[in-house]
Amino acid sequence: MELTVIGAGLAGCEAAWQAAQMGVPVRLIEMKPEKRTPAHQSPLFAELICSNSLKAARLESAAGMLKEEMRRFGSLLMACADQCAVPAGGALAVDRVEFAKMATEKIEAHSLITVVHEEVTEIPKEGCVVIATGPLTADALAEDIFKMCGGGLSFFDAAAPIVTAESLDRSLCFAASRYDKGEDDAYLNCPMNKEEYEAFYDALVNAERAPVHDFDVANPKVYEGCMPVEVMAQRGKDTLRFGPLKPVGLRDPRTGHRPWAVVQLRREDAEGTLYNLVGFQTNLKFGEQKRVFGMIPGLQNAEIVRYGVMHRNTFLKSPGFLSADYSVKSRPELFFAGQITGVEGYMESASSGILAGRNAAAHLLGKDRLILPRETMMGALADYVANSPTKDFQPMGANFGVLPPIEPHIRDKRSRYAALSQRGLAMVSEILSNQE
Repeated sequence: MELTVIGAGLAGCEAAWQAAQMGVPVRLIEMKPEKRTPAHQSPLFAELICSNSLKAARLESAAGMLKEEMRRFGSLLMACADQCAVPAGGALAVDRVEFAKMATEKIEAHSLITVVHEEVTEIPKEGCVVIATGPLTADALAEDIFKMCGGGLSFFDAAAPIVTAESLDRSLCFAASRYDKGEDDAYLNCPMNKEEYEAFYDALVNAERAPVHDFDVANPKVYEGCMPVEVMAQRGKDTLRFGPLKPVGLRDPRTGHRPWAVVQLRREDAEGTLYNLVGFQTNLKFGEQKRVFGMIPGLQNAEIVRYGVMHRNTFLKSPGFLSADYSVKSRPELFFAGQITGVEGYMESASSGILAGRNAAAHLLGKDRLILPRETMMGALADYVANSPTKDFQPMGANFGVLPPIEPHIRDKRSRYAALSQRGLAMVSEILSNQE
């Protein structure tokens, strides 16, 4: 009896951990460091690529609800995240290096997990398997997967630049979180007046982009939640001012007034030596990133230690192909987990790994599989992946819109969200108590 997990990203780590915690031996296969995708830089497991933020921390948020459900399921990555947290206002952000290092060490130290470093080029024909190779699945395996499921869909994803703290001009930026939420050093703010913003905007929309191969560059599918800033800017001159550069909840201490626009930098590591540009996922050429982003007040001499990149994310046509336990309907001992299933986001990906790993272990142990109710966030995402009725299936992150409404209706949004969260978490607690 052994479970094979392919891929040691967020979902793969959770799947392997959950199964091992249930007493099932796990063979975890990861192609790094022998082979890497263009987006991966670290040899460590659970590498965070796009951002170091795991979204909102408060329980009355969809992201906070999801993370708390994961904690109650004994999530490996939530334990790592809570220990590696860095200031981020109302969000949970982590020192991504320490986070990956801790996850890797815990996986490698588990007595029931054997790590194998090699590339898998085809779906194993036999045995219980969790495929958690992510949206950047290597070509050979991706081709085999798509043959099995009848094709896949793809969209572009992008990462934001990271700059050194010491290279910033602190005389032109100020530390503050919106509406004074969180620690003062969670965010640095680079305020722009109207003239500065318009000059930056013109440079951004006219900047030269890096080539993207093997796709329709004229009409790419771009995931809304990680859209390149230059693509967003093309929607209109004020789009950024109502998006990632919105100045609400902030006052420039030099003027006492709200700026015309604000670029926020979020602390990237525990020491506060690195900051990432919030909302600045980009596909601009590296030289253009240096030039255009250098027009932002405070960033004129910024040292970019990681440039923004754009890459392909691939996901399955999961509805009708996968069940709500993340198993393949035509082959119940084969599971998929992570963003390749159509969940979108770090913790969403990890949460699918929790369920896939637990259900794969249950299959091997002869136990009932766990399909969570739609009132839970993990259950709602699993249901969306398996049963979404839309013809144009697209990735979905945690949001209260995927949950059944609460009755009677609560008009106040904050109170309604809190009630939805409490309802789902109570169900998780009851399910877990019944399993003991």
